[in-house]
Amino acid sequence: MYKNIFDSHSHYDDERFSEDSEELLSSFPENGVSGVISCGVNTETSLQNIELAKKYPFLYAAVGYHGLNTEDVPENYTEVLRELLKKEKVVAVGEIGLDYHYERETRDIQLRIFREQIKIANEYGLPVIVHDREAHEDTLNILKELKPRGVLHCFSGSVETAKEILKLGMYIGLGGAVTFKNAVKPVEVAAFVPEERLLIETDAPYMTPVPFRGKRCTSLHIPYTAEKIAEVRGTTAQHILDITDRNARELFNIK
Repeated sequence: MYKNIFDSHSHYDDERFSEDSEELLSSFPENGVSGVISCGVNTETSLQNIELAKKYPFLYAAVGYHGLNTEDVPENYTEVLRELLKKEKVVAVGEIGLDYHYERETRDIQLRIFREQIKIANEYGLPVIVHDREAHEDTLNILKELKPRGVLHCFSGSVETAKEILKLGMYIGLGGAVTFKNAVKPVEVAAFVPEERLLIETDAPYMTPVPFRGKRCTSLHIPYTAEKIAEVRGTTAQHILDITDRNARELFNIK
C-alpha cells in the first residue's frame, strides 16, 4: 500500500461528498493519505472547508474567490478574506485565478479580484493556489508583476509556460489529466518539472484519473496519477508520493 499521499488540491465541501463525507474522509489515514488541502471558491465554501479542517487533523483549508464565482464576491470581500485568513488551519489563498473558457464578459472583474487577492496573500505571507484556464498570458503577467509564492493547480500549459512559472519560484500541480488517453502537454510537463517543484492533486470531485473516468474523484485516486508520473519520469510511484508530500508541506508550511 502506498503512503505519503498528499492531495494538494480538492473540494471536499462539494455536494457530491454530502452523503458519505465523514466515512470517506475518516478512511484516508488508513489508506496512506497524509494530507489534504480543501479549497474554497467563495465565502460559503471557504467557511465549509475551515470547518472540515477543524474536524480532520490531516485536512487544511484554502480560502478565496474563484474567477468563475464573480457573482459571489461581496463588496467588502477583501475584509472578509482577511478575516478568513485568521482562522485556524488556513494555509493558502485559493482557489483564485482566471477562467476565460466560460466567463469572457467578466474578465475585468476576474483580473481585479485575482490581483487583489494575491496582494493580500503576500501581505499575510501565504501561498496562492492559482486556477488558469485559457488565460495563460494574463495569469503569467500578473504573477510576474506580484511575485507570490504558490502553485499553478491542474496545470494545463506547455513546457515553455511551465518554465516561466518555475522561474518565479512557483510549483506545478498535476492531477488526473496526465492519465487521460490523449494527454500530451500534461505528460510532457510531468516529465519536465524538477522534482522539488512538483505537487500532485485530485481537484476532487473532478478530474478523475483513468481507469475511473466519469466517476467521482477522491484523494484515494492519487496513486493512479502518481503511477503515470512515475512512468514518464522513470521512477517509482512511491518516490513521486514522497517528494510531493515533502513539497506540499514546505509550500503550505505544514509540519
